[in-house]
Amino acid sequence: MTSRSLLDPRTAVARTAFVAAPLCMVTYGVIRLTDPSHGPGIAWTAGHLALVVGAALFGVVFLGLHRLAAPTSTAGRLSFGAATAVSLVGALAVAAQGTIDLVVGLRSVDRPAMNQLFHEIQGHPGVTPAVYTVGPMLFYVGLVWLMVQLAARRRISPWRAGAVLLGTVVMALGLNLIPLGAALILVALAPSKNWRCEPETVIGSTTPGVSSGAHALR
Repeated sequence: MTSRSLLDPRTAVARTAFVAAPLCMVTYGVIRLTDPSHGPGIAWTAGHLALVVGAALFGVVFLGLHRLAAPTSTAGRLSFGAATAVSLVGALAVAAQGTIDLVVGLRSVDRPAMNQLFHEIQGHPGVTPAVYTVGPMLFYVGLVWLMVQLAARRRISPWRAGAVLLGTVVMALGLNLIPLGAALILVALAPSKNWRCEPETVIGSTTPGVSSGAHALR
C-alpha cells in the first residue's frame, strides 16, 4: 500500500488549500474595498499578503486538480498537463504582482510615491505583460480549462466548472467585484457532504500513485 500524496484532493492538506486559496482571494477583495485611497498602510499590506498567500495555495489546488484528473490517454495527459502548466504560470504571475505591490506599499509614504515606483518598475521591458496583464490572465484561463476538462470527464459535477467560469467573468467586469467572483470560486472548490470520492475503473492504468479506482468529486 502506498501513502497518499499531499496533493491528492482527498487529503486534509489539499482539501484545506481548496478552501483557503479562494478564501484568501475573497479576503484581498474585501480589504481592497475598505481602502478607497489604495495607498500605503495596514490595509494595503494585509490585502496583498492575502493575495500572495492565496496565489501560492492555488498552486497546490492546480496540482491537486491535475492529480484528480488521473488521465490515462496521451491526449488527456497532454491536455491536463498544458492546463496545469498554464495555471501555475498564472499563479506565479499573480504572486509576483502581489509581491511587487506589497514592496511598493512598504517603501512608499503616500499614493504619489507609490505611483512613481510603479512607473519605474513597469518601465522595465516585459514586466507589464508578464506580471500585470497577460501573466495573471493565465491563472484564470488555466483554472477554467482544468475545471471544464474535469467536468467533461465526469471527475467533478458540471455546476462546479460553471461556478468557476461565472466567477472569472464577474471578476473580469471590475476589481470591486473580486469578492463576489472569488466567493463563487470558493463555492466551486469547497468540499461538502456531497463532495465525495466515487470509484471509476481505469483499466490497465499505469499512472504512478493511481490505483484501479480513480476518484470523482461531486
